[in-house]
Amino acid sequence: MIKNNAIIIMLSLLLFGCNANTTNNKPEKPNILFILVDDMGYSDLGCYGSEIKTPNIDKLANNGIRFTQFYNTAKCMSSRACLLTGLYAQQCGMDKQPVNMTNSATLGEVLHTAGYRTYLSGKHHGTENLYYRGFDHYYGLRDGCCNYWNPGNKREGESMPGNKGRIRYWCDDSVTYGPYTPKNKNFYTTDVYTDKALKWLDEEELNEKPFFLYLAYQAPHYPLHAWPEDIAKYKGMYDEGYGSIRKARYKRMVKLGLFDPSNTPLPEMDEKSWDHLSGIELEKEKLRMEIYAAMIDRVDQNIGKVIAKLKKQGKLENTLIMFASDNGACAEMPNVKNRSTNIEDFGKVSSFEVVGKNWATVQNTPLRYWKNYSHEGGICTPFIVSWPEKIKNRGLISKEYGHFIDIMPTLVELTGAKYPNKINEKTIFPMEGTSLLPAFFGKKISREKPIYWQWSKGGGIRIGDMKAVFWENKWELHDISVDRNEENDLSNKRPDLLKNMINKWNKWYKNVKTNN
Repeated sequence: MIKNNAIIIMLSLLLFGCNANTTNNKPEKPNILFILVDDMGYSDLGCYGSEIKTPNIDKLANNGIRFTQFYNTAKCMSSRACLLTGLYAQQCGMDKQPVNMTNSATLGEVLHTAGYRTYLSGKHHGTENLYYRGFDHYYGLRDGCCNYWNPGNKREGESMPGNKGRIRYWCDDSVTYGPYTPKNKNFYTTDVYTDKALKWLDEEELNEKPFFLYLAYQAPHYPLHAWPEDIAKYKGMYDEGYGSIRKARYKRMVKLGLFDPSNTPLPEMDEKSWDHLSGIELEKEKLRMEIYAAMIDRVDQNIGKVIAKLKKQGKLENTLIMFASDNGACAEMPNVKNRSTNIEDFGKVSSFEVVGKNWATVQNTPLRYWKNYSHEGGICTPFIVSWPEKIKNRGLISKEYGHFIDIMPTLVELTGAKYPNKINEKTIFPMEGTSLLPAFFGKKISREKPIYWQWSKGGGIRIGDMKAVFWENKWELHDISVDRNEENDLSNKRPDLLKNMINKWNKWYKNVKTNN
């Protein structure tokens, strides 16, 4: 018993240290900031090879860790449910459509047990107000997507907001609006999410308590909306077309050490489609990517504001910051009820543009496919971890793999929070993931179970370096250690292994669906 207690004390000193600001001789717990973006491609950050200006995010990466194999679920709502609950979306009911999360506790509810003040600003993509699921404050889009300038009804003196013809729900603590029409005509969702978070960081309660802030941006999910001054930064940046931008990104990714060109070459894409564009259609295609870049640029600017705030408060050093995207680049062409297609309106309130498949392929360089697929392009996200006071191996590129279900067990271990057996007298499922803490300190993750995926017509399973993946019932087998872009199907060479992995996936899927 004495030996075990000594080990616990040593781990506590390693993680929390001795701090003059502690009370009752208890070590100070870290603040936690999780930043999530929406539908962003794997190569869309400067620190992952992009030409888009992301200096604040890049600084987090350079002072922390970049993961090359971190996974979401290929879809916004299911990824966000996994992140919030530590369960697969199939277990909490969020695998088919937005609903109230069942069988689960949220990060807000769990971190309350460790004395944390909990905040959520941004997108949820469910049907419940998370103010009632453990968050001291919740502000933002409860829905899946909305007009950035005006999520609601037409305002006097303005054009009709581009939209899909559906009500988009919005929450402000206990109040849920449907629709939400902001009075301020300078309203822009990325900015207002940040402004709300900055206000919360000044609350008196944080003089005594650590905080968990989940800053859940909806950018750069369609529609393509951005400030004119941000779009202007990228004027002419994409004039050379898909192929040129993609090759330049890949070259930078190799130089950064994210990929080995000997086993992950750049796959071919149809570059001729660019040459077939002309006139106004060519100008529109350039502008789509310029607006998309501006949206990410704006996110980075806002992250810079939060970092500056924490630094001014003297809290940055002991704040664990994590950054990820909820799925890969989006190649969808949604049905839109109301929108202007005039190029003069692109990026403005009346527009509702998307990037399309070709730009999505560039955004996901060099990975295969896009959002909705369980191939790497759909499920692999940039994942950055920064904790200045504790992470000493700065600039590390980690090839350890993880999943959003791992965030809950990581924060439970880190904070000493108690994961409950019941919520509101209802039994919940145990956590599915594995703590990532060893990887934060350059060590291997002790993962005992496979990682699984299922969304739409696709799904997959990863065990070690082997990944079996399907789309429309066609299974493939890949060795991810030498085939990140999934071009070398081993199904015929290792049929027994593929069969075994499919059997495991079928058993898992039957089990999680039965439990829900």
